[in-house]
Amino acid sequence: MGSYSVRIVRSAEKEIAGLTAPLRRFVIARIRALAHDPRPPGCQKLTGEDKYRIRQGDWRVVYVIEDAIVTVTVVRVAHRSVVYRR
Repeated sequence: MGSYSVRIVRSAEKEIAGLTAPLRRFVIARIRALAHDPRPPGCQKLTGEDKYRIRQGDWRVVYVIEDAIVTVTVVRVAHRSVVYRR
């Protein structure tokens, strides 16, 4: 499998910046790993949307996989209690 490029939208960057330092390191490591495997074990496709999510403790990383242009775009990083609210 080829390497995907990983983009993070500005709002997700702000959410990451608001995390505690240890948690931020774990989340960034999980996001970087998406470049090598955008569908890692434990990821789930969200129902009714073309998005996926991975877990990091009580936090969720929601992202879109664009296979045609080999890109993963992180759109949301939030606590599990609020991540799916619109």
